Amino acid sequence: MLKRIIFTVTNDLTYDQRMQRICTSLAANGFAVTLVGRKLKTSLPLTYQLFQQKRLFCFFTDGFLFYAEYNLRLFFWLLFQKVDIICAIDLDTILPCYFATAFRGKQKVYDAHELFTEQKEIVTRPTVHKFWLAVEKFAVPKFKNGYTVNQFIADELQRRYKVDYSIVRNLPVLVELQQKPDSGITPFIIYQGAVNEGRSFETLIPAMQHVDAKLKIYGKGNFFEQVKQLIKDYKVEDKVELMGFVVPQELKQITPRAYIAVTLFEQTGLNQFYSLSNRFFDYIMAGVPQVCVNYPEYKTSNDAHNIALMIDDTKIETIAGALNSLLNDKELHEHLQQNCVNARKKLNWQEEEKVLIESYKRISNN
Repeated sequence: MLKRIIFTVTNDLTYDQRMQRICTSLAANGFAVTLVGRKLKTSLPLTYQLFQQKRLFCFFTDGFLFYAEYNLRLFFWLLFQKVDIICAIDLDTILPCYFATAFRGKQKVYDAHELFTEQKEIVTRPTVHKFWLAVEKFAVPKFKNGYTVNQFIADELQRRYKVDYSIVRNLPVLVELQQKPDSGITPFIIYQGAVNEGRSFETLIPAMQHVDAKLKIYGKGNFFEQVKQLIKDYKVEDKVELMGFVVPQELKQITPRAYIAVTLFEQTGLNQFYSLSNRFFDYIMAGVPQVCVNYPEYKTSNDAHNIALMIDDTKIETIAGALNSLLNDKELHEHLQQNCVNARKKLNWQEEEKVLIESYKRISNN
């Protein structure tokens, strides 16, 4: 009999590449998988997947009221589903998963995509930080089975709560590398992912005043409106384009066309300093050299593969200087690009999914 797993997120399922990879891998390896998330008025129709998908509609769309409503709806929905294992993705769905599994005697797993309580938007708001830290202290010790995206988060959760989590990195699926566009096409810089606090937009946007190229930003988030205003304030409307949400299949076609990519985080909050984001590996898979912060997890990967131009801070002049170096030094760009082509053969989901599949086979056999 197939083991049935439910994964819970708070975001729109259409754009969650990480969860699509995880659910597809498990569904292809003998598990019956359902991914549940939120439904927005702007949500696109769900596309066919190897796994089941469910969206929960909420009247509230952000803030405390959204989290409270979504958690309640999710809890009652989980109570009546056929399931063997429920996996909470990050701290914002952990409570309904815990209480539903406790009531029903089911197995539970925690997927710590990030160190939730150490995000900039959390640690800079004392009341919010106190609330989520209380949730973390209550729930995480009760989830003995789990995994996370890098060694730092695994070590930190072990230090805080004595849980021993495995590591499943956010690596993209290995696909055939697209041919680069003709040299006559104007090169552009790409940022893809959440447009959130802590991503250094306050310095990236003004840095574009000093860079002779266009920056295209693919994604939205809690800092999107502020980025719009920054573009106006620094008068770079002709250099920075906000592309909004793009479905993953289309983004995979766009990213390889970029000449340079950016992976930037502020140091506010341990989550930023010890991050290992999806986009870092997506750029490598696309064969695109990037300007990247020289933080520990990124430095480890770059020391092994030399695929990025690393910077020690996110000041305006530092970002502008690094972007201009990659734009003007063709030899450096070609060297990093070739290293990306080589690294993608190792840094891919086909290798990383083996850890995930073995973990769930072990849990389901207990």
